[in-house]
Amino acid sequence: MQYTFASRMEKTPRSFIREILKVTQRPEIISFAGGLPNPALFPVKELAETAEKVIAEEGTAALQYATTEGHPPLREWIAERYKKRLGIEISPDEILITNGSQQCLDLIGKIFINKDSVVALERPGYLGAIQAFSMYEPKFSTISLTNEGPDVHELERVLVSDKPCFFYGVPNSQNPSGITWSRKNRKSVAELLEREETVFVEDDAYGELKFRGEQMPSMKELIPDLTVMTGSFSKIIAPGMRMGWICAPQQILEQAVTVKQGTDLHSNILSQRIISRFLANYPVDAHIARISAAYASQCDCMLSAIQSEFPEGVTCTRPDGGMFIWATLPKGYSSMELFERAIKKDVAILPGLPFYTDGGGFDTVRLNFSNSTPQRIQEGISRLGQVLREYLKETPELHAA
Repeated sequence: MQYTFASRMEKTPRSFIREILKVTQRPEIISFAGGLPNPALFPVKELAETAEKVIAEEGTAALQYATTEGHPPLREWIAERYKKRLGIEISPDEILITNGSQQCLDLIGKIFINKDSVVALERPGYLGAIQAFSMYEPKFSTISLTNEGPDVHELERVLVSDKPCFFYGVPNSQNPSGITWSRKNRKSVAELLEREETVFVEDDAYGELKFRGEQMPSMKELIPDLTVMTGSFSKIIAPGMRMGWICAPQQILEQAVTVKQGTDLHSNILSQRIISRFLANYPVDAHIARISAAYASQCDCMLSAIQSEFPEGVTCTRPDGGMFIWATLPKGYSSMELFERAIKKDVAILPGLPFYTDGGGFDTVRLNFSNSTPQRIQEGISRLGQVLREYLKETPELHAA
């Protein structure tokens, strides 16, 4: 049978990470390939108690249809959290609850992207955003990431010449690089966006998971009328509950509400009520601090293991939060070849290729530290170091080049 699909399907890539995760399901494989939070830190007992109370006390409302915008107490908590964490005043009316922050990206794509619209992205950029936006057949213009954040000269060129419908970025503990934009860089980016009147989509999925360094200002603080923020409970409570949100100026939020109504009417109201009551009744700050402390320890463990096990010539980022380290191989070496060799040693990595829309990433690797114990990190990095040394030894022509 020959089916006729929409032309957009030819331009929408399958999730590279989801395909690789199929290869890593065997329990003997130590996987640094995924982007999974540590399940040992999920508040299982507390959520079970909360769910029981919600069903017993709010059962009919928790199981009925609900408003598109989301559970009011949950939106109020998010607004208060922005004030407490970032010092920015947000109205609950500027918040829309979504089915995970991935849905935020889909809704934003529907609102802003026409076929052949230009979307500006970091290079490398988050592959989930690349996949979500690709559905609407845009053209991508990318801006290189430095250790300080986006290259401002490249950004200026893209904004002026390509006129993107928006610039999407992850200023805090960027996925995949782990880089956090500096204060100076944020101000420079904000000035350019304001001058060119370009919307910024600020993905703040990892903002709460900061374990060193100072708190940076949100782009929402710097250019409030031009910033659409997205947030997620997946990293601080549990990803399986699929709860995220959009925070945007009223005119933009109204458009997001309209397209969400045509997509799924509203987000899971049972999950919303469970999360809302959990946030009200349990010490959330202590819970987030525990997650951040654990990730700091796991990150430091991986960085230490890399320093002792990886051969000279491999470099990596030193994140101050989030869940990822970005490694760059010596020039000429292939991350896909490294992936194939590493799998044979029962360790999985994520090659950098899918994080680039315009080619590149052939010598880069994303390593996830959040979903492994220190023991598995040390063992996995040791195996990976052995694979790297064998790979470098077997390809002396690259050294000569």
